[in-house]
Amino acid sequence: MAQVPSQEKSKLVSETRRRFEAEYLADKSDKYDSRDVEKLQQDDTWVESFLCWRHDVVDETLKMIDESFQWRKEFAVNDLNESTLPKWLFEVGAVYLHGYDKEGNKLFWFRVKFHTKDNKTILDKKKLVAFWLERYAKRENGKPLTVMFDMSETGLSNIDMDIVRFIINCFKVYYPKYLTKIVVFDMPWIMNAAFKIVKGWLGPEAVNMLKFTGKNEVQEHVSIEYLPPHMGGTDPFKYSYPPLVDDDFQTPLCENGPITSEDETESKEDIETDNKETGEANSSEEQLVMPRKISSIEQISKIEESDKVDSKIKTLKKSLSMFKGVLLHISPAEELYFGSKEIGEKKCLIVLTNVTKNVVAFKVRTTAPDKYRVKPSNSCCDPGASLDVVVSLHGGFTISPQDRFLIMAAEMEQPCGTGPADLAQFWKDAPRNKIMEHRLRCHVDSSKPSSLTLKENSFNIPSKSSEDIHLQLSAHVIDFSNILTLGRNATHILDLCQKTGYKARDERWE
Repeated sequence: MAQVPSQEKSKLVSETRRRFEAEYLADKSDKYDSRDVEKLQQDDTWVESFLCWRHDVVDETLKMIDESFQWRKEFAVNDLNESTLPKWLFEVGAVYLHGYDKEGNKLFWFRVKFHTKDNKTILDKKKLVAFWLERYAKRENGKPLTVMFDMSETGLSNIDMDIVRFIINCFKVYYPKYLTKIVVFDMPWIMNAAFKIVKGWLGPEAVNMLKFTGKNEVQEHVSIEYLPPHMGGTDPFKYSYPPLVDDDFQTPLCENGPITSEDETESKEDIETDNKETGEANSSEEQLVMPRKISSIEQISKIEESDKVDSKIKTLKKSLSMFKGVLLHISPAEELYFGSKEIGEKKCLIVLTNVTKNVVAFKVRTTAPDKYRVKPSNSCCDPGASLDVVVSLHGGFTISPQDRFLIMAAEMEQPCGTGPADLAQFWKDAPRNKIMEHRLRCHVDSSKPSSLTLKENSFNIPSKSSEDIHLQLSAHVIDFSNILTLGRNATHILDLCQKTGYKARDERWE
């Protein structure tokens, strides 16, 4: 179906709201939860998801919203939480969220071998599915997920077509646009006939979302780092409860290595290292004022080294997109941009702005704690102030679209200290409903990098304007006689130097 222009989409959203109020609310207002009605009037994305699933036909969209809203009230979806469901449901570990597929979509796991068909508990099991979907929808509004049906070690006693149909209906009616695909792993041959019925429930348009896999095929959809060993993966994750599985976020690396406690802040060595780097950078910048001759790649590299400290200003660009939370405004709003996979920028910036009248404590967690260093990862922000959080990719690792960051923030309404011990105690005492959470994903650009890269010698020149380079290195003469072995890539260096007014001392380059 052709993409509907944004102006036309806005008209359809307005028409849907107007007609729903006129044609449905008058007769069925008691059949809906008022919180859902309010959200429908305020959340354009929610309305658009219903419209998209019904191909922008308003009549069909209204029927879908009506059915969805009645179900939501019947299941008390807005009030579902751990205390309203039997504890044993969570302990079994048959349903949970964990990991990401290769496109960066969250994985919604169904471990079928832990499910036994029982008419007495079927309603609670359906509510558990609704609990996880609603929890995800509130945190990741509009972001799709992938269903993983793990059917290894299953038999007829584990197969429940009623619950399967309910799951499919959730995505067709109650949570439209959330489903990307259903990956079925190791399905017993005896279930072939049953899944022909499932294809009918999905319908002709969604049937292509159904993927039947074994150990080899499943890795086409999910990388081994998020697959358990019995699927040929390396994920050490083992489900347990309590506590509730919380989106796989862990404490990242600090500036000098792994943090031993998630409530630790920078160590003394951290500060000393920063001061040392700053001193070296300032010394290097002073020396740059005096003309000197650079005769080798190693000497040129020192220029790059001297720019490390102020790279936060020169190479980390603050995004224009912004998430406006009740405690913090966060920029960028959704994605951290590190550049291309080949030579992605080593750092990116998260800007936090306190919009309250009190100090706000925050901490940053990630799904890949071994790959990233975050500074500061646990600190606080004064009222009205902005603070830069630098995210660095640890050496030897590459950025993945599956990597996620979680920013947690809580208002410090009562005066208290801001040292490591004070913050640790504050987070222990902070009520869950008072903590603001926002998630960011990593964006990897597949386009070729614009900066110069010589892979043969691991020699990178930072992306700068010609004016920047000329101001920093004016009056320098570069001797290219020692880098002829770089072959055709060296011509790029010459071209760059010619553009910025440098002289090539070796006549073979003139």
